Amino acid sequence: MTALRMKDAFRRGDAVTLTVEGRSVMAHRGETLAAALLAAGMARLRHSPRDFSPRGAYCFMGVCQECVVRVDGVLRQSCQVPVEDGLVVELKGSL
Repeated sequence: MTALRMKDAFRRGDAVTLTVEGRSVMAHRGETLAAALLAAGMARLRHSPRDFSPRGAYCFMGVCQECVVRVDGVLRQSCQVPVEDGLVVELKGSL
């Protein structure tokens, strides 16, 4: 999957760098973590604990909890986390 961020569509916040599964990912202040991950081509964020089916951001407003990942060691809904420089995100085995 290619990156989904639109180029030159509007003014963005300052660039920040996240670490996702040990890989550096660029994002912009003002984005949620879920949006930044999707823009970087990461649609699958975790697996269902019941049947191991892939899960990703669904509602983007904090209702469904499908986008839960581990952020700096704590389980968080990625659609509710504003990106900050230096965030460490774990996708595999989040739950």
